[in-house]
Amino acid sequence: MRKLCLAMTLAGLLASGAAMAQSTLRIGLQDDPDVLDPARARTFVGRIVFASLCDKLVDITPDLKIIPQLALSWSTSADGKTLTMKLRKGAVYHDGTPIDAASVKANLDRAHTLPDSNRKSELVTLASVDAPDADTVVLHLTEPDASLLSQLSDRAGMMISPASFDKDPGSKPVCSGPYKFKERVQNDRIVLEKFPQYWDAADYHFDRVIFTPIPDATVRVNNLRAGDLNIIERVAPSDAKAVKDDANLRLAPVTGLGYQSLSFNLGNGPRANNPFAKDKRVRQALDLAIDRDAINQVVGEGMFQPAYQPFPPASFAYEKRLERSGRDPKKAKELLKQAGFDRVKLEITFGNNTTMQQVYELIQAMGADAGFDISLRPVEFAALQSALARGDFEAGQSGWSGRVDPSGNIYQYMATKGSLNDGKFSNAEADKLLNEARAEADESKRKALYGRVMNIVHDEDPTVYLFYLPWTFGVQKKIQGFVPYPDGLIRLKGVTMAAK
Repeated sequence: MRKLCLAMTLAGLLASGAAMAQSTLRIGLQDDPDVLDPARARTFVGRIVFASLCDKLVDITPDLKIIPQLALSWSTSADGKTLTMKLRKGAVYHDGTPIDAASVKANLDRAHTLPDSNRKSELVTLASVDAPDADTVVLHLTEPDASLLSQLSDRAGMMISPASFDKDPGSKPVCSGPYKFKERVQNDRIVLEKFPQYWDAADYHFDRVIFTPIPDATVRVNNLRAGDLNIIERVAPSDAKAVKDDANLRLAPVTGLGYQSLSFNLGNGPRANNPFAKDKRVRQALDLAIDRDAINQVVGEGMFQPAYQPFPPASFAYEKRLERSGRDPKKAKELLKQAGFDRVKLEITFGNNTTMQQVYELIQAMGADAGFDISLRPVEFAALQSALARGDFEAGQSGWSGRVDPSGNIYQYMATKGSLNDGKFSNAEADKLLNEARAEADESKRKALYGRVMNIVHDEDPTVYLFYLPWTFGVQKKIQGFVPYPDGLIRLKGVTMAAK
């Protein structure tokens, strides 16, 4: 009898374990996120975690339309300088406090004024916020801002509990999304648990979500194939065939909104004392030495699209005239000679994942026969963000996952006061044009203004654009309902796991 009871107990435990396994979704990330505070965060992988952790005022659809999330409706005044939003009733933060107008005002004020906020330039037109009643938020702007709703569909519009502002929200976030923070082990895992009081909890079907950073792309794929992960982001082109050929997996690609680039330190601390900061001809020379088509073929295996601007082809601001092909090492050497150099040394700092290692090794080789002696400095991705912010780089990897509105793809990096302008590029005419473009509602006029900005950017060359980002996910076939979005985020609404 005792043996029978033990057997029944063991069977029950095994069944319980199987049930727990079914209720846990495991997601493989390319990098480890930085702080889990939406106001201060910089990383793309952090945005993937935030998609399950922190609700926003508005969201986007797969075809890039703005839709309600915490704000059910909104209207703009005739002069374009007042945005009024009506909030969803009954929504609460993970500490149980209500998501009301006062708390939304507190979040927007914090994102706009916090000294180390990376949302400042996204909310640069925000003058003040009013909360006339519990369900109404009124944003007063200094000027019309065609990009504002797009910004509020991302980190600038994410809500955390005001009670957590002074309790290290970067390490222990108290957010507003379908899953709440459980634990984090740096460079190992981030664990979220389902929040039963979420306003749309019935559409989220996993009890737990575990994010695991694995910088090596092939190791990430092997974990997916072994069943240790259910979804992985950024399948490397060299691993795409392995996913396609696996009967248990599917490849889920989507054209992205973002890009990869290489930014120069022009004025951020003592490391800006270098030839690239002193003479734009040196920057132009390296730009000419790089063959984006070769990067696409050798590293991207045809999946990368060469980039010469921050606007992807799907954007109305895209300028086809800026495209070119191949490289011109002869002209690069001539520019170096005009600048007074035979050869120039450069250290490139980048995140140490497989794909970017290959990209920068190729750039290193291309630069060698054009007059550049390039050394490579791979670092952990979170360490890269810190190095860029404090100016500890000569040239650094500068990737951007993209935004729906073109202002979101350029202002942060090219405006003098841009929150992510790590190289401290500054041009008064570019600032003026960027502000005019953001305030203009007419797309054709905005396109012309951005075209003038790009004339300046291509002449000054503070950033070398390399390629547009494709988002390629690897997904177990038993995961149902997963839809890839052009912003690269993993949204879990309606996603389920079928029984084996």
